[in-house]
Amino acid sequence: MRGDYHGPAVRKGPSLKIHEYQAKQLMKARGISVPSGLLATTVDEAVAAVRPLIEELGNPVVVVKSQIHAGGRGKGRFIEYPDLGGVTVVLAGIDGGVEAAEEAVRELAGKMLGSTLVTIQTGPEGKQVNRLYIEQGVDIETELYLSVVLDRAVSRNVLMVSTEGGTEIEEVAEHTPEKILRATIDPAIGLANFQAADLAYGLGLEGDAFKNAISFMKALTAAAVELDTDLIEINPLVVTKAGGVMALDGKMSFDANAMFRHPHIAQMRDESEEDPAELEAAEHDLSFIKLDGSIGCMVNGAGLAMSTMDIIKYVGGEPANFLDVGGGATADKVTAAFKIITKDPRVKGIFVNIFGGIMKCDTIAIGVVEAVKEVGLQVPLVVRLEGTNVDLGKQIIDESGLNVVSASDMKDGAQKIVELTK
Repeated sequence: MRGDYHGPAVRKGPSLKIHEYQAKQLMKARGISVPSGLLATTVDEAVAAVRPLIEELGNPVVVVKSQIHAGGRGKGRFIEYPDLGGVTVVLAGIDGGVEAAEEAVRELAGKMLGSTLVTIQTGPEGKQVNRLYIEQGVDIETELYLSVVLDRAVSRNVLMVSTEGGTEIEEVAEHTPEKILRATIDPAIGLANFQAADLAYGLGLEGDAFKNAISFMKALTAAAVELDTDLIEINPLVVTKAGGVMALDGKMSFDANAMFRHPHIAQMRDESEEDPAELEAAEHDLSFIKLDGSIGCMVNGAGLAMSTMDIIKYVGGEPANFLDVGGGATADKVTAAFKIITKDPRVKGIFVNIFGGIMKCDTIAIGVVEAVKEVGLQVPLVVRLEGTNVDLGKQIIDESGLNVVSASDMKDGAQKIVELTK
């Protein structure tokens, strides 16, 4: 089955994210209730979406929703328009009809498309909005929270619900953890009826809302297994005044290593939402995740990479990245990894920490030397080599004429690079 996949390259890493409108497409295809909506990438497309939503559904309210890979869009603000949020309800159709709603959407779309939205999850630099989702308004009775999360500690999905819909779940967990209810799902049988009923009861639901919530939970947890998700988050999950249960928002991320089973999902990938350094790393088959620190790390083996980041923090530094060049890396791959690290302007020092098993120390040394000669060395570099061909690796670096600091062990290397960056 792996050989049948000829779609876009999937980044090597833990998760692949998609937009809200794409998550809702996947949910709708599985009978999970979502509001009707249309995608727009231009102002004209946004305006054209208004009439069918209002006339076909009989609801004069529409919502204009920015599509970026970040939460907190409703509370977020545009750098260019500080008074404008990333999710805006258009009420103009109530009194002015379709034409008034279209003009309001035209003005909003003209401001939102191409502008930079800053939310609690984007950081101060924000993300540019290139897509809008024009969605029907919903007659809301209650807002709830629901998510299906892969708990790696128990290797099972966990269904979490809360009455605190529309609030960041991290805040609920910190201040009122008793309001988060959980059910661990047995992969052999899925979400049991009694588990869904207990959670619906815990949310205070009755009548049609109670029955619809149970159906919604069972369908969503089944979708999580079918699609190899590591997160489905519905915030808010709404109960309508008619007793319906509907996903007003939708966030999905997937196990990237399972995408050979889901080429249609892999094709939903939006590279404009991903970090350019991580995209470049994927092209060279490197495991790379950008972090917020100032010390670049190049390590072989995921476990050693995690330990390296831990010890950098332990001695007072902050890692700028997770980078695992792998056990069978070539000199070219090491060179590519070094270039990726040095492109980050926040990197003030680099720590190369290699334990040579399958990966030979001389290979790493050759790659480092070639990379430094090609891109230059503007920041301190500390290298710790141990294992296969370690003496040859050290000789290559010593004879290169580069300004490289050697380390005797991992802690020594971490201490040296942290001190040099200060």
